[in-house]
Amino acid sequence: MKSEVTKTMAQAAANKIMMEAASMSAAGAGNEAHDSSTDFGARSGQGLEASWVRVRSRLRAELGEDVFNSWFARVDFEGLSAGVVRLSVPTVFLKGWIKSHYDERLVQLWQAEDASVRRIDVSRRTALRAVAPAEAAAPAPVAQRPLTLVTPETPNERFAGSPVDAKLTFETFCEGRSNDLAYRAAHAVATAPEGSSPAYNPLYIHAGVGLGKTHLLQSIANECQRMDPNRRVLYLTVERFTVQFVSALRDRSALDFKEKLRGIDILLIDDMQFLTGKSVQQEFCHMLNALLDSSKQVVVVADRAPGDLEGVDERVRSRLKGGVVVGMAAPDSSMRRQILEKRFSAARDRNPSLAIPDPVLDYVAQAVATNGRDLDGALNRLICRAEFSDQPITMDIAELAISDLVGVREARRIKIEDIQKVVAGHYNVSKNDLLSARRTRTIVRPRQIAMYLAKTMTPRSFPEIGKRFGGRDHTTVLHAVRKVEELAAADEILAQEIELLKRLIQE
Repeated sequence: MKSEVTKTMAQAAANKIMMEAASMSAAGAGNEAHDSSTDFGARSGQGLEASWVRVRSRLRAELGEDVFNSWFARVDFEGLSAGVVRLSVPTVFLKGWIKSHYDERLVQLWQAEDASVRRIDVSRRTALRAVAPAEAAAPAPVAQRPLTLVTPETPNERFAGSPVDAKLTFETFCEGRSNDLAYRAAHAVATAPEGSSPAYNPLYIHAGVGLGKTHLLQSIANECQRMDPNRRVLYLTVERFTVQFVSALRDRSALDFKEKLRGIDILLIDDMQFLTGKSVQQEFCHMLNALLDSSKQVVVVADRAPGDLEGVDERVRSRLKGGVVVGMAAPDSSMRRQILEKRFSAARDRNPSLAIPDPVLDYVAQAVATNGRDLDGALNRLICRAEFSDQPITMDIAELAISDLVGVREARRIKIEDIQKVVAGHYNVSKNDLLSARRTRTIVRPRQIAMYLAKTMTPRSFPEIGKRFGGRDHTTVLHAVRKVEELAAADEILAQEIELLKRLIQE
């Protein structure tokens, strides 16, 4: 319907031009005094708009509705003079894309309207200029959801996407043997002179839960802001990146999304292990390549090394592995004591009456050996009791308060490959049998049990598990999980067998 309206409008405009031309001819020789140097660009605005409508209609027919809307929906006609057609677009990215991909075709289409056209000039529109719609029949653009990107023009919007805690700085980070290399690399990135070529790019930091990855990442953001408030720094969790990308696709503002992401100086990505979805990973890969190829600094953190990012596109993993990869280990007892002292000192600044004996802090540092987050939790419990109880904090009170944290060790992360190996060995089949298309009973049941364990012991989705089992459909995995649940509920021996497999896998 829209194309028919456009054609009708174009035909009406063309008829009007022809009628005006006939009227001018009938007026006689008096009009011959008109300046013969006037070219096509001096015609009425209505005639030029009619030509632009025809050019757009031909482009739409050649490219298809989806491609046309992606690249030309926000292109506006500004004028024509001296053989130069002037167009405007809202972003630098769109300007470059049209010039590099459609310049020649646009010239050809305009020359079909007027042979004097020699070239196309595309400029970026300023935000303050009112833009007239190029087609009367075209709907108003959908209001675009702005990306909260910090730029020199908006210094108060300090960082993009995900909030940055001003308290997470290099000064409040506890440095020790377990994280020294990661700390120094992050500090070097944050303090590098602006405009210098990044020495560690991309910088990839991996560590378990609660070991300070996010603290280091946000320390970079805070330090960059302190050194230069105009520096364009973007801190994003992968979840926030995914939400913004999907929203941009839905609102048809993907070009703005890409333009803003690729216009930053430093990109900080948190929780890389959660990057999922083919289209999201593809866009992340393009963004990563564009930034790295432009010598823009990229820092990524995750709970595992890049080679262990199951489900993440191999191109992304390869690019990350090609940078500087640094791991952080759990803190030793002396470092845990240092963390406690720093945290308790900050709490005492707020409340000078707080009192926790040194032997109690020594005990906590020795007893809670998992990560900094559990250590903070243990200290917060003691501080709460010290503030709201009349009793002094004794060793007995401390032991009772943190009993559930004592002796806890962080669980080993289980991979689908671990499950396949244990299940294959237990049932005397090969891993290739589990991945194959064979449907004999001796293969099908172990395969179903392995899929069930993969779903219950890992955070992987049904499609991801299916991919790891020979490229099977997610419905196959769902059927296997339900089948094993049903059988285990009715067969005590099978239920015990599954529990045994779980223990073997965890070991």
